[in-house]
Amino acid sequence: MSDKVVDASALAAIAFAEPGADAVIDQIDGHRLHAPTLIVFELMNVAWKRSKKQPAATALFLQALEVLEGLGLRFRGIDQGEVVRLGLATGLTAYDATYLWLARALAMPLVTLDKKLGAHARRL
Repeated sequence: MSDKVVDASALAAIAFAEPGADAVIDQIDGHRLHAPTLIVFELMNVAWKRSKKQPAATALFLQALEVLEGLGLRFRGIDQGEVVRLGLATGLTAYDATYLWLARALAMPLVTLDKKLGAHARRL
């Protein structure tokens, strides 16, 4: 079993049945997944945004967050200074640079649906 880093765009697609979910499932199936703890907060924010737009569905959005528990994510620490430097060098936000930095630090592929982040990840 090989390892991959996964970002919030990829897991949000699965958790909230967004476009691209099937492609993400194909990419992560059978792999150990790693992510910074940031991913939890990003996915909570997706649930919050959706709940603001559709209050009646809040319970469903909160239930969707449970996808994290079933994936056995391995939460990894990051080097804050290196993430900021990487963001400045690439033009990525600190959020996206966090996933890219982790993928580079662990020498693992990054699973993302973000085109700009994905382009940087392919340069590993």
